[in-house]
Amino acid sequence: MNRTSAGLETIVAKALHHAPGNESALLAWPVVCGSAVAERTRAVSFSDGILRVEVADPGWRRELAHLAPRYLAMINKYSATSVKRIEFVVKGEVVKGEVKR
Repeated sequence: MNRTSAGLETIVAKALHHAPGNESALLAWPVVCGSAVAERTRAVSFSDGILRVEVADPGWRRELAHLAPRYLAMINKYSATSVKRIEFVVKGEVVKGEVKR
């Protein structure tokens, strides 16, 4: 079973490294956060090394912010482009002059 999961991880890593730079981090998010978190969040943008992930409420933002260093290390393992920071934004909040939907 370990060989199977290691093989799958290699396939996923190669696929993400071949994705266009700006899309790689967005596509890697559900892989690194796991299915339970991926069902409740959405990577919405990636620019200037910042991955923005939409969450449902401030409670989710707080919880995930504590896990951000772990997610950051994992996402950089898979992403073709370096991610410097993950920002968690609450759905509907204004971020840098834009309303998130």
